[in-house]
Amino acid sequence: MTELKIGELAPDFELPSSDGKTAKLSDYRGRNVVLYFYPKDLTTACTQQSCDFRDANAELLRLGTVILGISIDTVETHLRFIEKHSLPFLLLADTEHQVCELYGVWKLKKLYGREYMGLVRSTFLIGADGRLVQEWRNIRVKGHVEKVLDAVKEL
Repeated sequence: MTELKIGELAPDFELPSSDGKTAKLSDYRGRNVVLYFYPKDLTTACTQQSCDFRDANAELLRLGTVILGISIDTVETHLRFIEKHSLPFLLLADTEHQVCELYGVWKLKKLYGREYMGLVRSTFLIGADGRLVQEWRNIRVKGHVEKVLDAVKEL
């Protein structure tokens, strides 16, 4: 995996989407994209993060920005998550964690002395030209969406 650099083209990808289609990052050229990676549908922190993005969605759309969420969950699990929390944006299923690896968010994690590979909560802001504008890695949920919104306003 090569390291992502601010100002370079964000790696394109194609993943199954919660709308039943296949989503490609390149389909969103001309609009800013908030691409957020989260570990698991229907868990406490991931629900808070997704609901925070849901609550900021109208403002982000007004600023020409779409939100795409990615986890290693299936499309079916995404659909339950969307329905339960009224999420207005697409969730993409990276069940083989290929895009997670491409973006460098599939990492060795430790919990209670146990080591395992997992998705590290991260967000990437991609400009309308497809270039990486900003990244936030290993984020804390509280206050994160406000930071992303401020960065979008600066574009």
